[in-house]
Amino acid sequence: MSEAESIAVIGAGSYGTALAIQVARQGQPVRLWGRNAEAIQLMAEERLNTRYLPGCPLPETLEPVADLAAALQDATAVIVAVPSHALRETCTAIAGSIGDQVPVACAAKGLEPESCKLPLDVIAEVLGEAWPLAVISGPTFAKEIGQGMPSAVSIGARSLDVADAFAEALHGAGFRAYTTDDIVGVQIGGAVKNVLAIGVGIADGLNLGANTRAALITRGLVEMSRLGEALGARSETLMGLSGMGDLVLTCTDNQSRNRRFGLALARGESVDEAMEAIGQVVEGYRVTREVRELARSLGIEMPITEQVYQVLYEGVAPVAAVLSLSSRPQRAETE
Repeated sequence: MSEAESIAVIGAGSYGTALAIQVARQGQPVRLWGRNAEAIQLMAEERLNTRYLPGCPLPETLEPVADLAAALQDATAVIVAVPSHALRETCTAIAGSIGDQVPVACAAKGLEPESCKLPLDVIAEVLGEAWPLAVISGPTFAKEIGQGMPSAVSIGARSLDVADAFAEALHGAGFRAYTTDDIVGVQIGGAVKNVLAIGVGIADGLNLGANTRAALITRGLVEMSRLGEALGARSETLMGLSGMGDLVLTCTDNQSRNRRFGLALARGESVDEAMEAIGQVVEGYRVTREVRELARSLGIEMPITEQVYQVLYEGVAPVAAVLSLSSRPQRAETE
């Protein structure tokens, strides 16, 4: 993508803003769209997303835009960075304004509510199966991208030409973009890690120690791999940036909203109280239900995911959920 080409980033939350900043750092014109016109106007005036990404100034080549059609006009590529539950609605909205076969990359990490579909499957249903699509995922906190700290992501697409195009747009200034054609693995890693981070947050909130944390992360990776490989993902993808990398990140650092959510539940806060205190979408809350349903439909055992579901949706006490996990029958590690 040349400097004359513009990229539209749809979704002006923390991650969408961070990705827009990273693209703009490469000297490319970027239009960042958000649904709150007042907030977009303030962002344009202050050159800062004060609410979602404070301390990360917007480059000169980044233009906040409140009109969706204007953001998409003549865009040569689009990055959609909205929560997974809003993905279908957002893609339906952009369908009438996006140019024919303009590549679209999805930065949502989750599954569609009720249908349990992967994000790229949702977009393909809206835009068409032949549309050039990619997914961006990996161990990255928005604030650190916005601050220009070294980071790395996986960009998956069926066509590596499409993956390479988005990698070229993002790669640079300490930010590394790796490519793969394993779109299922990249998406499953980004979804399941949210669930497991809640579980680790609960355990850490109960002061269960480093041994428990390490066990949950390791066995959580097994659950992620079981589900991913059943859907056709490759093991090396799940052991890479978008799998193990993102899992370790979100389970061990309090920048993770999902981890903080688990910590709050362990303190005795209700689901509603914890989410209100965090003040942003906790993707793991919804996706726990979808991951559990998908696993059950495939006959896959995911005991950590099951216990997180029990805490979130069945009112099981966090301590009881941990005891349930720790009292499971002995078995071989490879089972």
